Amino acid sequence: MKSEKIFIDTDYITLGQLLKLANLFESGGAIKHFLKEEGVLVNNEREHRRGRKLYENDVVEVDGHTFIVQKKAT
Repeated sequence: MKSEKIFIDTDYITLGQLLKLANLFESGGAIKHFLKEEGVLVNNEREHRRGRKLYENDVVEVDGHTFIVQKKAT
């Protein structure tokens, strides 16, 4: 399984924003539809909300990809 770090410079990022940064979907509408129908795993729990707040070390799994939220070093 491919793992990638997503770096943020704020306290959190929403699930929708993370999926947009990951470039797995063509549009925000595609993200919304995918989350409604399929959902993703956030820390091994099924999630369907685009607005779910993700914090440092949260793990998102979608379509064979794993994304780990990391804070940028200051």
